[in-house]
Amino acid sequence: MSHWYTRRDYEAAAEYIAGRIPLRPQVGVILGSGLNPLAEAVESAHALAYTDIPGFPTPTVDGHEGRLIGGLLEGVPVWVMQGRVHYYEGYTMQQVAFPVRVMQVMGIQALLVTNAAGGLNPAFRVGDLMLIRDHINLMGMAGLSPLRGPNDPTLGPRFPDMSQAYDPRLRRLAREVAEEHQIPIHEGVYVGLAGPSFETPADLRFLRLIGADAVGMSTVPEVTVARHGGMRVLGVSGISNVARMEAEPAGETSHEEVLAAGQQIVPRLTTLIRGILARWGAG
Repeated sequence: MSHWYTRRDYEAAAEYIAGRIPLRPQVGVILGSGLNPLAEAVESAHALAYTDIPGFPTPTVDGHEGRLIGGLLEGVPVWVMQGRVHYYEGYTMQQVAFPVRVMQVMGIQALLVTNAAGGLNPAFRVGDLMLIRDHINLMGMAGLSPLRGPNDPTLGPRFPDMSQAYDPRLRRLAREVAEEHQIPIHEGVYVGLAGPSFETPADLRFLRLIGADAVGMSTVPEVTVARHGGMRVLGVSGISNVARMEAEPAGETSHEEVLAAGQQIVPRLTTLIRGILARWGAG
């Protein structure tokens, strides 16, 4: 029998965090695989382990530290999540999206969500950044939605619109920052799969055929809940490996490859997010 969270569950987590991190965040940031070092840029930081927060799911995958950092980035009060959980770890979709709901009840206005993704677009190279313009929700189309179950109208509508899941103004701001700092950046469509196995060459050819530019195993459930709750969303994929559309005996994809790519991605992503928040604070 499924367990459905209620608003009170989210509020309990929010109250616990508010009692230990003395600021009210405006922006939430979720860091994907290998991107944890970005949290080191947070000033006046307070850290909480996910294991200490009521209801928070705990990551089991390397590259996801499982800490919530509260503090200032470019003068903007932020929550930075060092790592996330995934459906393939055995969590329900509601558990995967639980932290985003907590952000919502805390009054966070915008979510900057990042991930490590495989590049499907032939123009992409390892270390590139891709602004997510839209996504293909293959998990949700198959019935794995974090909005399944009773709907609380105080959190969002029964049938939320997803026609502009990724905020056009935030994307424009990100492009301006990237141009200013000479960061190569693409824009494209992210496709979310359940994982945990990497895709076959036939899978990859199919995903490219339906219009995907990058593929990963996260992000879409979090964005779905954020938009359900009225939050603005900016999504950025760090391209951690490029698709092998044909079988190659010496070409296996590995999680270690994904983590190693983070060393190239983190400096660019840090500059991008700091630039966005600097303009956010100035605006």
